[in-house]
Amino acid sequence: MGHKIIVAGIGPGGDDFISPAARHAIDHAKILVGGRRALSQFAADDRLTFPITADIDAAVDFIRSNVERDDVTVMVSGDPGYYSLLDTLRREFDPSIIEVIPSISAMQLAFARAKMPWHDATLLSFHGRRPPDAELFYAPHRVLGLLTDGSFHSQSISKILLALGWAPDTKIFIALRLSYPDEQLIEMTLGEAAGRDPIKHCVLIVGGGDDD
Repeated sequence: MGHKIIVAGIGPGGDDFISPAARHAIDHAKILVGGRRALSQFAADDRLTFPITADIDAAVDFIRSNVERDDVTVMVSGDPGYYSLLDTLRREFDPSIIEVIPSISAMQLAFARAKMPWHDATLLSFHGRRPPDAELFYAPHRVLGLLTDGSFHSQSISKILLALGWAPDTKIFIALRLSYPDEQLIEMTLGEAAGRDPIKHCVLIVGGGDDD
């Protein structure tokens, strides 16, 4: 039997939100690939490791050269099925050798902290991209779940939504440092968020209020 690429989600960051199956795969891996924070958290001294950086091709080359001799476990933040390296791995390798182990995503935890269902929410990412206006439209009772980065943050995204017709009194939750001891869930309106200092690298939940 050939070797596998095991893509294991490590959750938002806190140990409580990584799935037992993912933790088992990581603990028993001989070859680990992941971000530097993940490697420092999970990699023992006797593992062969490789850090994921902006040079994704280098990580792919490392995986390709090592999966011929053993399984390679790739750690990704959150859940592998939601904006992770899984897309790239599916393009570069036959999906038949890929095994995916889910964990809790930051988006999932943000909705849990806000005590809101997310089955009807529109989930989008501003992380390194800007969704088209057609995906950000306002509709009564519509809910958006948004990933952010350093440029698209609570202030700039709120301004974008206001310009697209969302009301200034629309409710917004700003979730940051999720799963860590200092996590925060801040509730305000779009109008308030647009006028305040930006909060970066967070999850935004917009809308869903009775008056939307």
